[in-house]
Amino acid sequence: MNAEQFYPYFLQCNKVTIDSRHIAPNDIFFAFSGENFNAATLAVAAREAGALAVIVEQKAYEDLANHIFYTPSTLLFLQDLALLHRKKTDIPVIALTGSNGKTTTKELINAVLSQKFNVQCTTGNLNNHIGVPLTLLSVRKEHEIAVVEMGANHQKEIEHLCALALPDYGYVTNFGKAHLEGFGGFEGVIAGKSELYQHLMAYKKTIFINQSDPVQAEKTSGYVPLVTFGTAASDYHFEAVNTDHFVGLTYEGMTAMSQLTGSYNFSNLSAAAAIGLHFGVGFSQIKTAIESYKPTNMRSQVVVKNGITLVLDTYNANPSSMSESLKNFSTFGGSKTVIMGDMLELGPESEKEHVAILDLAEHMNFNTVITVGKHFKATGKSVLAFDDVMQLRDFLSEHPLQSQNILLKASRGIALERILDVFQS
Repeated sequence: MNAEQFYPYFLQCNKVTIDSRHIAPNDIFFAFSGENFNAATLAVAAREAGALAVIVEQKAYEDLANHIFYTPSTLLFLQDLALLHRKKTDIPVIALTGSNGKTTTKELINAVLSQKFNVQCTTGNLNNHIGVPLTLLSVRKEHEIAVVEMGANHQKEIEHLCALALPDYGYVTNFGKAHLEGFGGFEGVIAGKSELYQHLMAYKKTIFINQSDPVQAEKTSGYVPLVTFGTAASDYHFEAVNTDHFVGLTYEGMTAMSQLTGSYNFSNLSAAAAIGLHFGVGFSQIKTAIESYKPTNMRSQVVVKNGITLVLDTYNANPSSMSESLKNFSTFGGSKTVIMGDMLELGPESEKEHVAILDLAEHMNFNTVITVGKHFKATGKSVLAFDDVMQLRDFLSEHPLQSQNILLKASRGIALERILDVFQS
């Protein structure tokens, strides 16, 4: 069985899934196995739950009569099927990558384009070598445009994802100090993220860039077709607006205020607006989309609980995003407590970067700075340093914070949001 032979089954299915817990009638289940688990053992149960077909990578579990098909690699089969479907999909595909702000920007682009089009976009942060194929396979005949988020922590990963998605348009949010360990330093980050540019240039596709970002401008200098924003000389020029902790933008005399905090989100809003304008979405519709979008994913999210303003940014952290979050939080009026969790995957740069962030926080004169994780603790610079979230949670239960504003910022692996219930009591 190969992807071409299997494609008729795909056209009949409701969706493709790799999660045996959520199989619905007429789904296709890809039985991905781990080191300690053989998902092929779930094949029969998946069929009994209504799955149209199951793909396994253990020959012994194949049962053609029961629509259980063998392949040497479920991953490669999934990717081959996704590429085949992409080639048969005649709609614009926008690819999005970058060090910070990918998911927020993707959600904003989706909100803006959905004012005019039936859009399919990446769910959550399913942006890797499995998530991108699943996104491509979720595109159906009713969709008019697709937005595909691409994540990476090593070079050549974006190149591979582009070869699967074959994007017609692309945007890199920024180049920051994220996944330094995997990319091999900041220059490696630039090289890795620029693989999207290289793919689009090779196929003469359209690139969106923020001309205020010197790396974006340099990497695309002289290229056509290029759609620009960010400076007065750009195709689309926006002015930033900041009110009551929130950021917005103005275009041709009309202002759209978002529910996102942080001036760093201005570029994300601008990208979504520029892409919307390029595809013929009127700014009045863009304004509706931006003002209606409510962050609920622990990214630049502001929540008021029991009179305390909480800034929740616990989904990811690296030196670039941490620095911007601290600078934004420093502008809040009233007493301020910063709770920072470790920044992961920094490799040899880890100690230096954690020290630099602590130095930055110290110079901003926050009322209290609390850290969580072994990397911050190893610096010896933090007065209130905790090994893990549960240790911090116990401390806060006995010593409630009195600050009017609290920032929570950490890498995903720290799971800093687990202390939220402390502020709800």
